[in-house]
Amino acid sequence: MLPSVVTDADRAVVARQLGREPRTLRGVVVRCPFGAPAVTEQSPYGRDGEPFPTTYYLTCRHLVAAVSRLEAAGGVERWSDAMRADPVLGASLAAGDEEQRRIRTELAGDATGSDGGASLDYGIGGSRRTGSLKCLHAHVAFALARPGYELGERVLGEVEPRWPERCCSE
Repeated sequence: MLPSVVTDADRAVVARQLGREPRTLRGVVVRCPFGAPAVTEQSPYGRDGEPFPTTYYLTCRHLVAAVSRLEAAGGVERWSDAMRADPVLGASLAAGDEEQRRIRTELAGDATGSDGGASLDYGIGGSRRTGSLKCLHAHVAFALARPGYELGERVLGEVEPRWPERCCSE
C-alpha cells in the first residue's frame, strides 16, 4: 500500500491526534471511514538521523485508546503467549517482521542514520528480539496497512467497535 501525499491538512490532523508535530511522517496509508488519517507511514530516520523504528503508526485516537486498554489488561503478555502456542501466529509474526525489515530498508535507501543502519533490522514496533511482541499498537497499525498480517488482525479483532460512530479527530 502506497502512502498518500502528505497535505498540510493531514499533517495538522496527525499533529492534533498525536498532541505534537509528527517527526518522520511520510504519508497516510489508512484512513478511517470519516476520511481522517488512521495509520501513517514513517521514515526510518528523522531529519537529525535518529532512528524511528515504527514504520506504520496508529494515529486514530479511538483505535489508540482501545489498543491501550488491551495492553493495560495484559494484552502484550496474552498475545505473546498465544503467538508462542499457535504456529500460525508465530509464522505470521516472523513473516511480518521480515516484511517490516524489507520495507524499512527500502524506505531508507542509502540513509543509515546515527545508528549506522542497525535499526533497519528491527521487527514490527522496533522489536529487536525474534519472536517477541513489544507494542500492540504497532501490530494493529501493521495489520491495517498490510492486510493479511494474521497476528495484528486478530488483535484488532478484539477492538469493538472498530470505528467510532463519529470522527474522533475533529
